[in-house]
Amino acid sequence: MLIGIDLGGTKIEALAIEDSGAELLRRRVPTPKGDYPAVLEAIRGLVEGFEAELGRRSPAVGIGTPGALAPGTGVIQNSNSTCLIGKPLDKDLERLLGRPVRLENDANCFTLSESVDGAAAGAAVVFGVILGTGVGGGISIRQRILTGRNAIAGEWGHNPLPRPKDDERPGPRCYCGRDGCIETFLCGPALSRDHEARTDERWSAAELAARAEAGDAKARASLERYEDRLARGLASVINLIDPDAIVLGGGVSNIERLYRNVPRLWAEHVFMDVPAATRLVKAKFGDSSGVRGAAWLAAQPASATGRSRC
Repeated sequence: MLIGIDLGGTKIEALAIEDSGAELLRRRVPTPKGDYPAVLEAIRGLVEGFEAELGRRSPAVGIGTPGALAPGTGVIQNSNSTCLIGKPLDKDLERLLGRPVRLENDANCFTLSESVDGAAAGAAVVFGVILGTGVGGGISIRQRILTGRNAIAGEWGHNPLPRPKDDERPGPRCYCGRDGCIETFLCGPALSRDHEARTDERWSAAELAARAEAGDAKARASLERYEDRLARGLASVINLIDPDAIVLGGGVSNIERLYRNVPRLWAEHVFMDVPAATRLVKAKFGDSSGVRGAAWLAAQPASATGRSRC
């Protein structure tokens, strides 16, 4: 049995799975606000509750969370749950739970889930993308997460949008303090903002997709701009790591036309004379991929996760 925890800003989700991936038990509790000791206790309660109910023990516990462990210091950085910042979350949980804890950011957990038994199962190199409020990314190589020397492998969203057009310069200001980051063009809210700026109409990504399908020319134009930008962004990833598959998750990933149009568009930017063989696929497990990936972390040796390198 394997136990994974998805530690979010508003909820903590726990999942127990068999070694085969079959789901055993799932539970959610609210995330304690601004109270680090309470967060630790909530996780312990979920883990120990699962084990008491199922009568089995997970040899390790996987944790998926926004942010990452800073190299050298081993404390959480870049988390939107600010009470975690500066804390050695994995070590504190290891002491509390009495076993190893494997910790990765949420995009890495998503990517691991989809590469182990999801939409990219069996692929040697997988790039996972969450197109939601941000555009987090992760890299899996033979079903192990590549963390990187600085714990930022896969963070494509804070590179500049490739080959920007005149009306895309300098680009929107990003929360990271720079202009024109990929994230400012490709997150879900960015699609809505771009449409509103050109039409004075405010629609969600899902509404824009539905309106485009119904023949709305303005909605279709906004989606075409988005697809072109996504194709340029992903082409740069293909040129760099040449993945077997790219898996999309998050709310925008539910727009089905992306899977038809984006591979056709990225052909213009990929460094090949023939169409790239990279597959663009939708996540198999949707919103559940993060917590499933955390559970799969529990099955991996310490050398495959956390501060180590793939």
